[in-house]
Formats: sequence, C-alpha cells, structure tokens
Amino acid sequence: MKRPKQDHLTSEDRVLWSLVAKSTKPLRPKDVFAPEPDDGPAEKPASKQSKAPAAPTPGPEPKPTRKLYVGHRLDEPTLDKLSKGRLPIEGRVDLHGMTQDEAYSLLLSFLSRAHASGIRYVLVITGKGSSSKGEGVLRRSVPIWLTTPPFRLLVSSHDNAARHHGGGGAIYVRLRKVLPK
Repeated sequence: MKRPKQDHLTSEDRVLWSLVAKSTKPLRPKDVFAPEPDDGPAEKPASKQSKAPAAPTPGPEPKPTRKLYVGHRLDEPTLDKLSKGRLPIEGRVDLHGMTQDEAYSLLLSFLSRAHASGIRYVLVITGKGSSSKGEGVLRRSVPIWLTTPPFRLLVSSHDNAARHHGGGGAIYVRLRKVLPK
C-alpha cells in the first residue's frame, strides 16, 4: 500500500490541520530550545508620501550564552589510592539532616578552612536520601555546588567515594594547592 505524498493535501485536510495546530500548546518553555529565527512583524508597504525609512522594530535581545563549568573528576590512580587507603583523607564533613542552606554554608566554610590549612583530600558525606523513589537533595546538589565560582577557587576535582567510605552517599574532594605568598 502506497503512502500518499504529504505535499498534496486537500483543502479540507489543510483546514483541519491548521485547526489542530492552533489548538496545541508547547510542552516546555520556548527558551529551553534554540531560538527560532524571528522574521519580525510583516511590514506594510510604505506610502508614497513618506520616503523616510521606517525605524527597525527592536526584537527580543538574545540571551548571552553561558558556558556551563563541568568540574574535573579525580584521575583513576588517585581515586584508586583514596579508595584503598593509600592516600589519607585528611578531613570529613557530614551534611546529614541539614537543609540546603545550612549544608551549603557549612561546606563552604569547611572547605575554606581545609584549603587554608593545606589539606588536599577530604570526604563530604551527603547521604543517599531518605526516599526510595529518588536520590537525596544534597546528593544531587553538592556536586553542582562544587562547580560554582565560590567553590572553584578551592576545589580541584571531585568524584564519588568508594563503597566503604559511603559509596553514592559520599564524595571525595581534592582541594587546590595553597600557593606560596
């Protein structure tokens, strides 16, 4: 059975399609997708009396594109040494049972103090979350926080901890070296 060509629609089909197309709603906000080219409003032909060009209508200004910073993962030899205990974990912070605001401020102050002390490797315990439906809020948020500008000054790389250090509920963090003054 041959399929009819779509460019040979009947006038009834075109009317029906336009009604269906007008009744639909987008699934997501438009700014999630790449902006479509804007042809602007249709211009009316200029009258014979006015010969001055019409002022261009300002369209929506394009949003500046921001590159998303992706934090570096720990290299395999370092991750292996940390998980086997050959590289010491010099500090630990436990964020269990805290709100995001409390956890954020505690983590930032802890990492600042550890960095100032010259500590290189710390363990951040986020917990796995209390519901079986998904992962915990801190478990999702902390890796994102570590890639933000306040933490980028302190954190060199991070990765999920080994099972005996907390597995998916903990993160190894390598702090940047303190530069000599």
